[in-house]
Amino acid sequence: AAGTGEFEAGISKNGQTREHALLAFTLGVKQLIVGVNKMDSTEPPYSESRFEEIKKEVSSYIKKIGYNPAAVAFVPISGWHGDNMLEPSTKMPWFKGWAVERKEGKADGKCLIEALDAILQPSRPTEKPLRLPLQDVYKIGGIGTVPVGRVETGVLKPGTVVVFAPA
Repeated sequence: AAGTGEFEAGISKNGQTREHALLAFTLGVKQLIVGVNKMDSTEPPYSESRFEEIKKEVSSYIKKIGYNPAAVAFVPISGWHGDNMLEPSTKMPWFKGWAVERKEGKADGKCLIEALDAILQPSRPTEKPLRLPLQDVYKIGGIGTVPVGRVETGVLKPGTVVVFAPA
């Protein structure tokens, strides 16, 4: 949040912004978008210098934890007013758009929806043998035992016979 004091609280030593960025990296999230929200609450409203200050500080932190800031879209937004959410805002004429560079290619845009659309789907190793770690097993009356998990590798099609081990 770009509001006075809000960003500082989030980026402080035990702040939520730092925590979420570190958690995302630790959990294997490869692509990141930074939406700098509440741009309407800056002093003055929609301040370019405030956005650049936040972008610089967040870039520095995410680089330390392992992200490449050049591959991260930074988008100034106001969720309350809808600025730069679905279409470019007239209230931030200074914002020329975001651009990311990654080994798969470049992408650019002006608003948050375009940054979301530019996220690349992770490749699934479908050529490898089926691997489906079980998350849980439900016993549903009238249906039976229902295993729940996620296909990590390979392909699972209707009618495929699978064996769970250890049984």
